Amino acid sequence: MIEPTTPDLPLTTQVNLLSVSRSSMYYQPLPPSAEELAIKRRIDEIYTACPFYGSRKITAVLCQDRPINRKAVQRHMREMGLEAICPGPNLSRRAALAARFPYLLRRLTLTHPNHVWGVDITYIRMQHGWLYLVAILDWFSRYVVSWELDQSLEQAFVMSAFERALAQATPTICNSDQGSHFTSPHYIDLLQAHGIQISMDGKGRALDNIFTERLWRTVKYEEVFLHEYANPREARWGLSRYFEFYNHQRLHQALQYQTPAQVYFDMEVDPIDALPTYAYA
Repeated sequence: MIEPTTPDLPLTTQVNLLSVSRSSMYYQPLPPSAEELAIKRRIDEIYTACPFYGSRKITAVLCQDRPINRKAVQRHMREMGLEAICPGPNLSRRAALAARFPYLLRRLTLTHPNHVWGVDITYIRMQHGWLYLVAILDWFSRYVVSWELDQSLEQAFVMSAFERALAQATPTICNSDQGSHFTSPHYIDLLQAHGIQISMDGKGRALDNIFTERLWRTVKYEEVFLHEYANPREARWGLSRYFEFYNHQRLHQALQYQTPAQVYFDMEVDPIDALPTYAYA
């Protein structure tokens, strides 16, 4: 749609050409209320501390401070893209008739960078709204290969992050949940075109994507919860600064106090001797 102020093509002509209502062009969506933002912020804090809590327990915790019904909590959690990490029939929802792939990491030992990548999406709060963050994590080194922010859960921001990651390297296996972003034909076709084996978390497997879940907890406690992002630009700047720190300065005990970048790029010693291996039961 051309801007309404464009003199070359009147707004009436534009809406007629596109077969849309003229009144819809003047619609301004209402921002979320302060109460809704406060509830979502509290849900985010509870879920980050206890990702195994479902809507029932989160509702019970919220009711200690204010009355709220479970349906409202379920609606907020859907909008935030949150589901409890616990055994159950709806651990992750995929699109109807979408492709489903087996979990390939059982009894697999990680031995080198780009062996397995994990990809996931989480909710990032701001003062007056929220964003969604997708990140691609190299599981062996804990290096964040790529990430992206967006104000909606559209497929495009996932594809953008993954295309940037593939410009740097190609993993042997990529693991995700069975959500609609990762069962999308666009996502599946991209990975298959690069010869990547696709792995998806199994139903009732709470630890299948554990490294990426740990990343979210770390990012939120060390960055997001410590700052009050006023707008998407501040959030992008803060997360960009944090991921630079995380990759290149933050020491990991599991990596024998090396940084993810040191392990990902500087494999001067045998990784099997230098670092612990990660085997899945």
